[in-house]
Amino acid sequence: MNFLAALRVSSRAIRSNKVRSILTTLGIIIGVAAVISLVSLTQGANRMIEEQLTSLGGKSLFISPGKRGVGVQENAISLTADDADAIRELDIVQYVSPMIDAPEQVVWGNRNWFTVVVGTSPDFVFINDWYPDAGVFFNNKDVEKNENVCVLGRSVVSNLFGYRDPVGLTVRIGKDSFRVIGVMSSLGQTSGGRDQDDVALIPYTTFQKRILGTDALESISAAVSSPDDIPAAESRIRLVLREKNKLGKNEDDNFYIKSQMGVIDRIFAISNIMTVLLGSIASISLVVGGIGIMNIMLVSVGERTREIGIRMAVGAKGKDIMMQFLIEAVLLSLTGGVIGIAAGVLGSKIGSSFTGWKSVISPESILVSFCFAALIGIFFGIYPARKASKLDPIEALRYE
Repeated sequence: MNFLAALRVSSRAIRSNKVRSILTTLGIIIGVAAVISLVSLTQGANRMIEEQLTSLGGKSLFISPGKRGVGVQENAISLTADDADAIRELDIVQYVSPMIDAPEQVVWGNRNWFTVVVGTSPDFVFINDWYPDAGVFFNNKDVEKNENVCVLGRSVVSNLFGYRDPVGLTVRIGKDSFRVIGVMSSLGQTSGGRDQDDVALIPYTTFQKRILGTDALESISAAVSSPDDIPAAESRIRLVLREKNKLGKNEDDNFYIKSQMGVIDRIFAISNIMTVLLGSIASISLVVGGIGIMNIMLVSVGERTREIGIRMAVGAKGKDIMMQFLIEAVLLSLTGGVIGIAAGVLGSKIGSSFTGWKSVISPESILVSFCFAALIGIFFGIYPARKASKLDPIEALRYE
């Protein structure tokens, strides 16, 4: 018997027992659907995490004087605006902002609030993906002219002004008066409990002139267009700063550069482990479905023993019988796989609507699930097929 003839006989046998065939494929349907839906939702969650981490500094680098974890050092670099300008000239760097901060009292009328005052530049909003939701942020002219303007965080506004709009009003920071030109959108607290909205932002040049009286910076933050550019940007920034500070080949850096890539890589590693774990758990359903196919095929062999004996009596060989039953098992498994793929895609869409995550249905997960379903059919179909092929034709004909 050739393959096409065996395929026709197998298809006819499956159609003749529709209910049993549907119940047989149910395990495969559930398994494939579970794998596709869980993997697509997990990948969607990973993408959402990636977007959030990127917005929270995933594309940023922070340059500080000295060595990481070490206190004040004699040879520590003194960062200046010239260093920030040198970094800004690198084509791989998209945004650069000098940074300096200190705790100060902000006063309005008879109210005052102790907060962190941060001196920075207009690139701050792009680096941190944090923008005003009222008024505007200060511009480069404000930085160049050392203007006394400020942008307040929501917590400062709430404690000083209540529900009043502060834009256009004047507050006192330290000993100087500043005009409020904007209010930042609310970020809330960090995982450590720090209030990110408890801040007042002013031009870094104004900070240096009015508050500190020095040209030094505490740090420089920079951002690239993609997290993939972080390693190259870090290497080029290090080279620029070493050249500016005339450090020899054997001299250690008197500054350090940090990024969020280590944290992001760890989070993605955990996410990938969860994806594999959930996919593996869902795959158990496929194995259970395969066992169901094997059991049903064994029952089918018992029910069709006389049919097998007749076919062998008219010339069918053991390999023909084996091919027929193996094809039946694979057809059942592949049918369940196709239905399971459709159910998995639908399930991921429904799950996405409930969780708010974007489901990412990758062609790879569909292909792997389909191929795995086929392998399940082959693996669990071999034993019943071999049992059918080894029946004694005389005994099979006598079977009642």
